[in-house]
Formats: sequence, structure tokens, C-alpha cells
Amino acid sequence: MAKSGRQIREDEENEARVSEIMGRVRRMDIRTKRLVDDHLAGSYASVFKGRGMDFDRVRNYVPGDDVRTIDWNVTARTGEPFIKTFTEERELTMILMIDVSASSDFGSSEASKRELQTEIAGVLAASAIRNRDKVGLVLFSDDVELYIPPVKGRSNILRMIREALFFQPAGRGTNINGALDFVNRVMQRRAVVFLISDFRLHGDEKDLQRKLSVTGRHHDVIAVAVNDPLEAELPDVGVLRIEDAETGEMVQIDTGSAKVRESYRLEAVNRRERITTSVRRSGVDFLEFAAGHDWVPALMSFFNNRRARK
Repeated sequence: MAKSGRQIREDEENEARVSEIMGRVRRMDIRTKRLVDDHLAGSYASVFKGRGMDFDRVRNYVPGDDVRTIDWNVTARTGEPFIKTFTEERELTMILMIDVSASSDFGSSEASKRELQTEIAGVLAASAIRNRDKVGLVLFSDDVELYIPPVKGRSNILRMIREALFFQPAGRGTNINGALDFVNRVMQRRAVVFLISDFRLHGDEKDLQRKLSVTGRHHDVIAVAVNDPLEAELPDVGVLRIEDAETGEMVQIDTGSAKVRESYRLEAVNRRERITTSVRRSGVDFLEFAAGHDWVPALMSFFNNRRARK
């Protein structure tokens, strides 16, 4: 049966959309690979892998092993050299938790928060894959929207970038606690968990603190806050009607009023301080990035500081 003109146009539009999506996925994959090559080639391994404090087992020495890890007692008993291995030397698993609630689509600069979140996640995933670790993905809003179990391989990165950029969630809100509960259920072994969100909470920050603290006892958790500059300070552009992306609530704001702008700024500062305090009190590491700014130096600084602590 011949297609109608409308069907042909729809097919052409769908093909163009798919082509655009795959083009953006490929461009982001190229950029994340370049960032890993230029900046993070050895940082990930030095921070998350290597000799740790928890003894695992002994194995036969092979040329190239660090002689400082030789177990002299076992070596003396057997007459053959053995070394101690530690849990950090085993294959690691990374879980990328990405907030895809409605507020993540906001962006006042060239990139939205969701695009920045995806780029950060892509770089972290590429670093893990290069070190032969597994990477899994959890997309969440007010519920877990998508779960990709941890696997190896670069093809996995492309799929994760595509899903993180273009997945259409059913929910609009943010439920970090529920997503953390899900990770605790599905991950029986210790994992490196990056929680990437704008932390636009509508509940008690202390609940988040407790949940992060519980998760941090089982996994190595790093919280990453992604913000937009316009969320911290309003420009003077007259009367604006602003919609809360997650609740749908409409508010009219007179940005021409210095008092209104200052009140907005102080509320943003207070909200940021409450989140920062809650996350840090939970005992997990905390990073903050802003859309439109170079975030790589801050990530490198985190790796360097963590390496020094280790």
C-alpha cells in the first residue's frame, strides 16, 4: 500500500530526529573520550583502584608485581614468593545514578543541566571502562525510571549517553531516597556510586542525610550537584512568570525589584547550604558543578584531594 503524504512526512521527521539524536550521542562520546585521554587517564585508577586497607588473599608472585606486597611468612613456608592482594585491586563496579526529573531539563546557557550531567557521567564511565571495570546506570525521577545492570565495554557507554540524554521519564519530581533504596537492593557487593542530581528536593534534607549515610556504609558514594547560574541569581528583566518544572506551580516575579532579587538570591543560598550541610554530614564526598562553566578542573581537584587522603 502506498504511503500518504502525511506518513511520508512523519517518516522523514522521525529519520531526521534519529539522525540528530545519534549525532549528539556521537559528539558527546567523542568529547568524553577526549577529556579522559587529556585529563583523567590515570586519575580514576589511582583514586579508586590499587593497594587498599582490606586484605583479600595471597597469590603467586609474577614479574612486575610490587615487591612491597610480598607476604614473607607464606613465602618462607612454601619456598615460593607470594604477594598479598587487597579488595581494591579486584574488578570494580561503578553505578551512575542520574536525576532525570523535569528540573534537569532547565538550562540558561548553551547546555542544560541534563546535558552537563550526561557529559560528567560519560567521562566517569569512560574512565571506568578503560580500567576494565563494569558500569551500570540508574535513571530516576520520583521513581526509578531505567536500570542498566553493570557491564563492560565501550558500546555500553554509547547506550548510557543516549539514555541519559533522551530518555523520557514518566515522573516529574525527584526522589533521591527511593533511588538509593533501589541501589542498595540490587547491588549486593560494594560499588562506586556517583549520585548526579540538581538536588531540587521537596522534602526534608535530613532524610537525605540519613539515606546517604546508610548507603555510604555499603558503597563508596560521591554526590555530584549540577546547578544552573540562573537558579542562584535573577537578572533584572522585568516581570517574569516562572513555572516550577516538577510541581507545575506558576509564580509571577518582578525581577525589576532589587528586594525581590535579593530575596531570591538568599533563598537560593540557604537551599544550597542546607543541601551541602546534609550531604557532608552523611559522610560522603560532595562535588558541585555549574552549567556553562568548565567543570573538569574541579573534578581533577577532587581526584587529587582524594588521592592525598588515600
